[in-house]
Amino acid sequence: MTDAVTKLVENYISSERYSGIEWRIAQRDDILSEGRVGYANFEQKSPIPEDAVYRIYSMTKPIISVLALMLIERGRLHLYDPLLAYDPRFRSLMVLRTNGAIEPANSPITVEHLLTHRAGFSYEFLLGCPIAPYYRAAGLLDNGARPFDDVMGALAELPLAFHPGSDWRYSVATDVLAHVIERATGERIDDLLKKHIFDPLGMSETTFCLKDDQLPRLMAMYGNEELGRTPALKRGAHELRPLDVSPSYPMQSKEFRRGGHGLYSTLSDYCAFVRMLLSGESDTGERLLSERTLSMMHANRLPQGHAPLRIGDIPLPGYGWNLTGRVMVDVGQALSTYAIKDEFGWAGAAGTYFWVDPKAEITGVIMTQFIRSNFPLSDDMMTVFYGAVQGR
Repeated sequence: MTDAVTKLVENYISSERYSGIEWRIAQRDDILSEGRVGYANFEQKSPIPEDAVYRIYSMTKPIISVLALMLIERGRLHLYDPLLAYDPRFRSLMVLRTNGAIEPANSPITVEHLLTHRAGFSYEFLLGCPIAPYYRAAGLLDNGARPFDDVMGALAELPLAFHPGSDWRYSVATDVLAHVIERATGERIDDLLKKHIFDPLGMSETTFCLKDDQLPRLMAMYGNEELGRTPALKRGAHELRPLDVSPSYPMQSKEFRRGGHGLYSTLSDYCAFVRMLLSGESDTGERLLSERTLSMMHANRLPQGHAPLRIGDIPLPGYGWNLTGRVMVDVGQALSTYAIKDEFGWAGAAGTYFWVDPKAEITGVIMTQFIRSNFPLSDDMMTVFYGAVQGR
């Protein structure tokens, strides 16, 4: 099993599709496959170090969502709370319809809308979205050192893509959720994460601001196209082109903290978080989420009319959305041969990926650093892995 996955990854590296790839697949505490192939820096041919550090981009979102659920358990937040209760700047939101009409939002944005991307927000890199150009003009993702509250103030001035609750669109909603958490608690999101999630799970390497000793272990970034720009209608040739993402993803800015992206982590750290999603407990038995909350978290929240989901040119057939990310609800609609009922997880813009197979109690985490790849690394790895499992 390990040999089949390793051979696949070695082919990806030898064909120069990626610089370096790390992964770990486990069934409860039993590691079924893990490895580290390639380079931390392709040009220098430097090996991937122990505890290599990765920019996990949108794999920040599930961590923020779990924090929100923990606060809900403590009565400090509610799914039905309106965004307006925490920031009056979102009082007069307008909706820009696809026909060009502008009208007031007909319902309030709630915490549940933020958790499920049904608030009406968007991203600047989404093709076909009428409000994406407004996001690009506002530079919401351009400057990672821009104060978080200032970013939220700029967002409050922009139109929504649809009336809250009426549709699904991948978006900055989790950034807004992090902002709500800060307003609800009076504490910074990075401090809350450390206290409630990172310390209990032993995630000492996960942070928005790298320590000096982490810098030499930071993986180099590659990609076909930077985020935040107007997306190309057709993807270009795949090549290991170095990318400098430090303006939008600073390494040591004390101001840098977001909800939808921004965390740095390691394979071991993120595996600890993903294992917790199976039981709600840390490896030492400390409970972070109750069994009732865990069950509620896993369930699909989207009505039938919101499917099939799509992120720009990336389709997600068969998937619904729970309170932390995607969840497979209709295997008959899925395009991947490994499709598993109730499998859930999410991914990051630079190729990081995780999944949880709750019935088999299998978890997987894949780490790499390549933005807008033309190759389905996670699909291939899961297909090869489950094919090997079934063949044992």
